Order: sequence, then structure tokens, then C-alpha cells
Amino acid sequence: MRKDVRILLVGEPKVGKTSLIMSLVSEEFPDEVPLRAEEITIPADVTPERVPTHIVDYSEAEQSDEQLYQEISKANVICIVYSVNNKKSIEKVTSHWIPLINERTDKDSRVPLILVGNKSDLVEHSSMETILPIMNQYSEIETCVECSAKNLKNISELFYYAQKAVLHPTGPLYSPEEKEMKPSCIKALTRIFKISDLDNDGILNDNELNFFQRTCFNIPLAPQALEDVKNVVRKNMSDGVKDNGLTLKGFLFLHTLFIQRGRHETTWTVLRRFGYDDDLELTQEYLFPLLKIPPDCTTELNHNAYLFLQSVFDKHDKDRDCALSPDELKDLFKVFPYMPWGPDVNNTVCTNEQGWITYQGYLSQWTLTTYLDVQRCLEYLGYLGYSIIQEQESQAAAITVTRNKRIDLQKKQTQRSVFRCNVLGARGSGKSGFLQGFLGRNLVRQKKIREDHKSYYAISTTYVYGQEKYLLLHEVLPDFEFLSEADLACDVVCLVYDISNPCSFEYCAKVYKKHYMDSKTPCVIISAKSDLHEARQYYSLSPLDFCRKHKLHPPQLFTCNTAEAPSKDIYTKLTTMAMYPHAKLRCMCSCNRCTFCICHNLLNSELVRSVKAKLYSTVLNRHMTQADLKNSTFWLRASVGATVFAVLGFAMYKALLKQR
Repeated sequence: MRKDVRILLVGEPKVGKTSLIMSLVSEEFPDEVPLRAEEITIPADVTPERVPTHIVDYSEAEQSDEQLYQEISKANVICIVYSVNNKKSIEKVTSHWIPLINERTDKDSRVPLILVGNKSDLVEHSSMETILPIMNQYSEIETCVECSAKNLKNISELFYYAQKAVLHPTGPLYSPEEKEMKPSCIKALTRIFKISDLDNDGILNDNELNFFQRTCFNIPLAPQALEDVKNVVRKNMSDGVKDNGLTLKGFLFLHTLFIQRGRHETTWTVLRRFGYDDDLELTQEYLFPLLKIPPDCTTELNHNAYLFLQSVFDKHDKDRDCALSPDELKDLFKVFPYMPWGPDVNNTVCTNEQGWITYQGYLSQWTLTTYLDVQRCLEYLGYLGYSIIQEQESQAAAITVTRNKRIDLQKKQTQRSVFRCNVLGARGSGKSGFLQGFLGRNLVRQKKIREDHKSYYAISTTYVYGQEKYLLLHEVLPDFEFLSEADLACDVVCLVYDISNPCSFEYCAKVYKKHYMDSKTPCVIISAKSDLHEARQYYSLSPLDFCRKHKLHPPQLFTCNTAEAPSKDIYTKLTTMAMYPHAKLRCMCSCNRCTFCICHNLLNSELVRSVKAKLYSTVLNRHMTQADLKNSTFWLRASVGATVFAVLGFAMYKALLKQR
């Protein structure tokens, strides 16, 4: 809503413009009237709408045409004053003043006009019969009021109507010629209805109506008042009330009725509560609330945001199959001005066998948007009405800004839930297959993906020591010379090469040596297409020797050419390394390939130290292979070790052996 209102009074000389202003200020008719009143400002606390109001007078004797034009351009509303006992002043309204004002204002944003018939105390008849045809001819005329500056009749009402014409204009809402609401108003109110329809059954029941009333007007409706509202709708239309609830048609009818009865402020209060401006567009302040994000911090959805998104999913999952069909997804996004998710989203997150986005995939896509483009996430939450449904100041309340990553590294623990893994490799190395494998798609399913529906991202959940985390894979285009900081910034790096292509590994080696050899970012080399015959790489070192030289984990074999979904073990390892980059040390059993060293270092971290002994045994059971258990070198070193960890490890080993 506007922060102030500027009212301009124009009209023929001697019609009483100045007298109206002075009578309003002094609450009595002035004995002496100057040619022109000075501009006055009425403070917000004494106006009905609590908005400062500036009232400007015009005098043909004191002001030039140029000054008049300037005032017209600055005015929010113009009162054309005529004398009810002077026919010539009435004729001038249409022959001079309205054409003059329209010439000086933009056609698409005409300033509202109020026709003011002054000196009603001098006549016994009304001028309304003459004025009504003029009002019907010009849509920019908001209303007409007859008043008297002498006996103070309708003076306050005059300026209230002028203020109301600015703050609650009829033009954007209603077409007097058609006697119905305008399409833009219907569209806005339809979105409001769908947001307020919490169970998506097409009806606002009593609970939903009360929530709507409380949200917009801060007071609930009494049961009898609810029934009275529904009875008004029942009397005027047959399908406005269904199952004792208000339908969309009934909801729109009520607002049409408010507007027709001059209660525009009711509809405007609703529209503004749901984020709309005077042009019935959602405001930038509503869609993009202020959110400060310091450097090296990431953005995630908090618990309340996930609960809200879960309720939105449940609201539209009509068949309760934990997936959104194309029709259900379209229905969910009806409150958006455009379709926000394209076909690439179906190849970014998990889907069912029919290719529909699952519940997990749905939450994953929201997590992805929040991480990569938090402003877009705020916009989307605004369309869904997050701040209204959750009764928050703005949708910024849905976002958690994580701690600086440097602090996480210093403390050797993190509270983050989303970790980014950049996937790099030469063309044809298997990067896309690696991403799709994370979503559970084998080679057969991947071949069905259209090229124009391809995604360079994949996101899903993994479990690291019982904690659910999101791993975001990003396929970086293999333009070695043009890798930007954004391409390189991540929590863990995947360097993918094609095991059957002798030229493939060289790209991985060059990228590692140029960008990651001296960084603290953990790196893993993936030997993709491991179902094919392994070719000798042309690079000077074999992948295994390269990893040994640079103290990396040995290349991890991976293939999508499986009957079922590809194994997810590698993705869990990646998430673990992203969570605990400080655990990247030499292997404790000197085999230089097992993950026991990671477990050892985790046991010394503050986070894992607080976990119960039962979880320890689960971790070891998961990560120690039979070969590790029989490794004599490990037991030799463990037996001679004089640390508490060695004793505990031996005890756990005996317990595991007995259990097996």
C-alpha cells in the first residue's frame, strides 16, 4: 500500500475548492477565503487508513498552466469540484477538466477522479441525475459526492473517498461496463483460494475460512457469521456452497459483492496480505525478502520448511502413491505464474518406474534449488504462500544459512546437510552415467533419456553413520582451460575416466595437478565402465600408481551396466569424505585402499565420540571386509600398539567374530 496520498482539487473559479480545504482543517466555514490554500498535510494518526495525506489547492488566478500540469502529474487522486447551482461549472467537468487531465496522464495508468458537487446547501435538488451519465462514460471516475463547505456536510467523507480511491482503487479490480471482476483480479483471488484450501478439495471448510479470516483480518468469524456468509452465497448462486463449504465460484462472488457495494478495502486487504501490489502483481519485497549470506556459507531448508513442503506434496498427491503424476504436478504449480520445473528435473531427482517425481525426489529438487539459487527458492515459496500458511514474517524464515566452511574444517565437524560433489572427466568418460547411477538408473534406463531433457545435476539422499544427508552431484563440462571458481568450488571431487579408453585418464591427472593437488578438497578417482575390458592408459603413470604417488584412495570401480540399480556404496563414501575431509590420512593397515583409516580418525572426532558403542560396531561391520579382518599386518600393528584404541579395536573384533 502507498506510504502517502496526494490529493489535488481543481475546478472552475468560485466553486469552493479553497473553502472545502479550510472547512476540513478548521471544522468551520471561513469568514474570509484566500485565492488559494497552502498545501496541508494530514498526519497518519488522524486519517482512517493511517496514511499521511497531502491536500493541494489550485487557483487559476495565482498559478500558470505549467504549474497546473506539474500538480496533475504529481497527484494520486484529483477531485474535480463543481457548484451544484452552476450548470456551466458542471459542463466544464466534461468539456475541459477530464480531457485536460487525461491528456496529462498515461492512458494505462489514469489517475482516479472524484466528482465533488459543492454548495449543496444552496439548492433543494440533487445534481446526481446529471452526474451519473458522466460517471458511466468515464471509467476513471471512482465516485461522486455532494457536500457543503458552509454547513460542513460530507467534508470528511469527501477526503476519505479520495484517500480510498488511491489506497483501494476500483480500476484494477472491477469493470463497471461488464459489471464483473477483471481477469487479473480473478487470477489473484484464485491463487489465494488455492493456497487457503489446505486439503485441496476445492472447498473452503469452516476451519479453512476461519484461518483465512484470521490471516487477513486478525479476527476469526463467529459460527453464526460463517453461516450468514454462506447463506448470502446460497441465495445468489446454486454452486457457490458445496458440502457446507465455500467453492471457488462462491469465493469470487463474495468479493464481487464487496466491490459492488463499495467495500473495496475488504478485497484489497486480502490481496495485499497475500503479497499483491496496486497492479495485482506480487511485490518484490514479498517474493524476495532480505536474506544475508556471508561468504563461504551455504543455504539449506530448515525443518519447518521441509514440513511445509511435505504438506504441499500430500495436498496434491491425490492417489497417495508417493509420487506426483504430470497432472498432480501441474495442479501443484497452478499458484505459480509459470511452470518452474522443466523435463530436466525428472533426470535430476529420483522418479518411479513411470518417470514421475517421487516424494524423495520432490524434496531433493527443493533442496537443490535452495543450495544453488536461494533467491529462486524464496520466490517459489512465496508463490506457495509459505509465510502466510506458516504465519512467518517472510519465507526467509524457511532458510538456514550454514556456518562458514573454514570453521567446520577447524572444528572437524559440520552441521550441514547438503554436500556438493563436482564430477569432472573427459568427454565420453561416463560422467552422466555416474550421475544417473546415483538416482538408481542402470544403463537401460539411461538410454531412454532424451538429449534435450538431460541434466547436469543429480541429487538424492545418502546415510552416513545413521544420519541422512543430501549429496549433490554436478557434472562439470570438460573445458579444461575455462574452469571457473564456481566449477571448482565443492566439498568433494570426483575425477571420472573411461577404463576402456586409453586416453581418458590423462584429463583427470591434469585437472588434479592443476586445481586440486594443493587444495584441502578430498578427491576420488572413478574407473567408469568397469564392465568393459580395461585398456592401458597412455598417461605416464597408471591410475593406481598415480593415486599412490598423490596419497589418494585407489581408483573406485563403477558401472551402470547392471541388471538392477547400480551400487550406491561409492556415493556414501563420497558423502563421508565431504563431511569429514580431515579424515583423509594414510591407511592404518598399510594396504592403502581400505576405509578403516577413515573410521579410525572419525573415532577421535567430537561428533562420533558421543555416539554409543553399538553404533561403532555397526560402522565397523559395514566397512571392514573379511579380507581386512584376516589381514595379518593390521593385527600385528594393532597388537603392538599401546593405545586405548587398539584395545577397544581388539575387543570389538572378538565381539564381531563371535557374532559371525
